[in-house]
Amino acid sequence: MTVRTEPETTPATPVVRRRGRAWRLVAWLLVAAVAAAVVVPLAAFAQVVAASRATDTVRTDVVVVLGASQFWGKPSPVLEARLARGHELYEQQVAPRILTVGGKQPGDRTTEAAAGRAWLTSQGVTGADVVAVPEGRDTLQSLTAVARVMSDHGWQTATIVTDPAHEARSLAIARALGIDAHGAPTLSGAGSGVTFDYLARESAGLAWFWVGERRTIAPVVAS
Repeated sequence: MTVRTEPETTPATPVVRRRGRAWRLVAWLLVAAVAAAVVVPLAAFAQVVAASRATDTVRTDVVVVLGASQFWGKPSPVLEARLARGHELYEQQVAPRILTVGGKQPGDRTTEAAAGRAWLTSQGVTGADVVAVPEGRDTLQSLTAVARVMSDHGWQTATIVTDPAHEARSLAIARALGIDAHGAPTLSGAGSGVTFDYLARESAGLAWFWVGERRTIAPVVAS
């Protein structure tokens, strides 16, 4: 009589199982990377658009007018629009003082901060209420200098004035430095147009700040 036997099955070896788990991990990492590449830029774009449309006039310690180009002491149209907005907020008593910010480019005879202060005092702002912070050639450098001045004076809250599309990244940097920051972007004048190119550039900058630059920044202003 013939005895039939079932074919034997060979169980998966530990090496095969480990390889399977490794490939699944790689697949999940790829999915996560693709999702992040899509979600982070979209979230940054949404944040930039939202900040460009919002104005927060809660009372703060200082109005901070971020720098832009100046020509031999005369503010550029973009800087003048920011200064006019800062002056307006000061007149509305949003803050009792204004900080003008920004260094100078090679060959300049003065700084963006000094040009801004001169413009504000020419418009009737009391000189003692305008503090020039003549440092910084980009947003991070400028706001870091602002944070040091605020820390030295015991100021914690600030209203940040800049172009609408630039507001979200400026607020993110200021808050990373420990500043209780509120946004009040320009409403008219040069730089206040919210173009797609400007939104896209600032969205990319904000996304990079979130995933890279943010980790290098430590608070300067104590809460």
